[in-house]
Amino acid sequence: MTSMRISQLAERSGVPATTLRFYESAGLLSADRTPAGYRMYGEDAVDRLAFIGAAKHLGLALEEIGELVGVWEAGACRDVKADLRPRISARLAEAEARAAELAAFTASLRGALAHLDALPDRAGRCDPECGFLAPGAGARSVSASAAGSDTGQGPGSSASAPVPVSGGAHGGQPVDVVLSPGRRAAGEEAERWRSAPVACSLGGDGLHERTARWREAVAGATRAAVPEGLRLTLPVDRVTRVAELAAAEQECCPFFDFRLHLDGPHLHLEVRAPADRGALLTDLFGSAG
Repeated sequence: MTSMRISQLAERSGVPATTLRFYESAGLLSADRTPAGYRMYGEDAVDRLAFIGAAKHLGLALEEIGELVGVWEAGACRDVKADLRPRISARLAEAEARAAELAAFTASLRGALAHLDALPDRAGRCDPECGFLAPGAGARSVSASAAGSDTGQGPGSSASAPVPVSGGAHGGQPVDVVLSPGRRAAGEEAERWRSAPVACSLGGDGLHERTARWREAVAGATRAAVPEGLRLTLPVDRVTRVAELAAAEQECCPFFDFRLHLDGPHLHLEVRAPADRGALLTDLFGSAG
């Protein structure tokens, strides 16, 4: 059986060595050790990584992938098919729900733009006659303070609260649009991060990969300081990726507070953390310009 060191496997599979170490710590990949302590992999590791990569492209969480790999190792294709089908169906339902949300949001923006174009160019101040000062006519916002339970990626998941959106094909009437993952955080839930343990459950490799994913997600963001944290402004099409990362972050580092605000073509992400975690916040999200 061919044996490869981690650098050789990374070159063969296209998976970075840091990710290979993370997969090993997560139980997805195993390695033998030489007397000198070097990791050694067999040819089957290439097939395993291809399978893991395919599962990741389907949006499966690492825990699910670990379960699926166990079925795949048994070698019965029909068992893999039976295990995979309900997982794909669940992801499809989530994707279709998000597509419907974005379609409703797009319709509201088009309606708002048409209404704006139809308004006369008055010299006076804006007032309720403009239509944009009515309740529910402003930008949409959603809090992700408890996002870990809103994406179905952790225990205790629950449905997101509807957010009113106005405009679109509904004659200017508010339309309930659920922006998930996320829910309205109120009362003590909105401040849960303040009393959360100041500790992170991620190990070195996991923290390295999470940091890389955050840096990719917020690349090019405009940054501004806010009380106790940072505000990043991004294109709105990154909302799903950012919300999913925020949910995953709260599972391991619950002392972070995330708030997402949709404002037309922009996504405003506010991140807060206790003062003694300021260095980690800067490492993940950068600093205000």
